Amino acid sequence: MDFIINANNAVINMWIHEYQHWSDFTWDAKVLASKLADIRHRQGRLLGRMESLGFELKREASLSTLTNDVVKSSAIEGETLNPEEVRSSIACRLGIDIAGLMPANRDVEGIVEMMLDATQQFSKPLTKDRLFDWHASLFPTGRSGMHKITVGGWRTLDAGPMQVVSGPIGKEKVHFEAPSADRLNKEMEAFLTWFGSSDDIDSVIKAGIAHVWFVTIHPFEDGNGRIARAIGDMALARSDGTQNRFYSLSSQIETERKQYYDQLEKQQCATPDITDWLSWFLDCLGRAIANAETTLGNILFKAQLWESINQKPVNERQRLIINRMLKDDFEGFMSTSKYAKLAKCSNDTALRDIQGLKERGTFIQNPGGGRSTSYRLPSRED
Repeated sequence: MDFIINANNAVINMWIHEYQHWSDFTWDAKVLASKLADIRHRQGRLLGRMESLGFELKREASLSTLTNDVVKSSAIEGETLNPEEVRSSIACRLGIDIAGLMPANRDVEGIVEMMLDATQQFSKPLTKDRLFDWHASLFPTGRSGMHKITVGGWRTLDAGPMQVVSGPIGKEKVHFEAPSADRLNKEMEAFLTWFGSSDDIDSVIKAGIAHVWFVTIHPFEDGNGRIARAIGDMALARSDGTQNRFYSLSSQIETERKQYYDQLEKQQCATPDITDWLSWFLDCLGRAIANAETTLGNILFKAQLWESINQKPVNERQRLIINRMLKDDFEGFMSTSKYAKLAKCSNDTALRDIQGLKERGTFIQNPGGGRSTSYRLPSRED
C-alpha cells in the first residue's frame, strides 16, 4: 500500500482509489512504446495468417479460442467448467454444427452468454444495464455458492466492505479494500463514460486500463474478475476489428495467475501511475498471441492429418480414437488396452485397428515392446 506522511509525521496508508481524481491515470508512453508496437505487429501477423485460412479452419480456430477463454477465465477464480460443455454451448449459440453436442448446465450457459455478447457485439455501447445483464447471467440462482447476493445491481452498503483477504481468522491480511458502495454510481458512471468515449488512447492500452479500473471499483458482490476480463476482451475485439477471436488473454492470465494477482495488488496499493501494470499487461498479451500462433500451427497440422487420413477412410472406432488423441487434454500414448476401453471393443479388435493405422502411417509405434507397447500420432516435427 502506498502511504503519505502528514504534518505530524504520521504514516497514512492509502489505496489507489483514495487519491483525489484517482482514475485520471498516468503512464510513461515511452516505456510502453516498443512493447505496444510489438503487440500491434503480432496482432497483424496473426490476423493475416488467420484470414488466409479457409472458412472451416478459421471457424474452428475461433471456436477453440472462445472455449479456452471461457474455461480459463473461470479457472482463474477457482471454478472448473467442462470444456466440452463450453464448446457445445458456444457452437450452438454461433450456429456451428459440430458432432457430439453436449448439454450445458446453467453456470456454463451464463458465462458463455456473457463472453459472446462481449466479443460478438463488441461495437455496441457498454452500459450499466448491459453489465447488470452480464452479472445476472453469471448468477442465475441469485446466489454465489451458498450465499445470497445482489444480482443485476451494484453491491450495497448492507453487504459490508468489499475486501480481498487471506489468512486464518484472527490473523487476516487485507490485500485490498474497494471503494465504499455509496461511491459506486459515480465511479461506474465515470468508467462507462470513459470506456464509450472516442479518444486517442490506443485500444490495446485501453483494454489494460479498463481491466485494472473495473477490478479496482469492484462494483459487484461477486463475478468482478470474470466481467473485467470480458470487458478486456471486448476492448481487444474492437482493437482487432473482428468478432473472430484467435488469441486468449484469459488463458495466459490463468497460466500466470500468481503474477496476475501480484500485479493487481501492487497497483491497487500504489499511486494512479499505472505504467508497471500496463507493462505487465502488454507482456502477458504478447505471450498470449505467441501461444495462439502455436495453436494455429496445431490446427493446421490436424487439418492436414485428416486430409491425409480421409484419402483412405478409417472405421468409426479408429475415427473416434484419432479425434480423442487430437484433443488438448489427451495425456500419454495409445495402447491396445486403452484403445479397447475408449472404443468399447475387445482387445483383439483394438489390436487389428491399431495395426491398420500403423500400416498406413497414422500410428507410429514408440520404442519398446511387450506389455509396454504404445503408439502416437505423427507430430509436426516428423
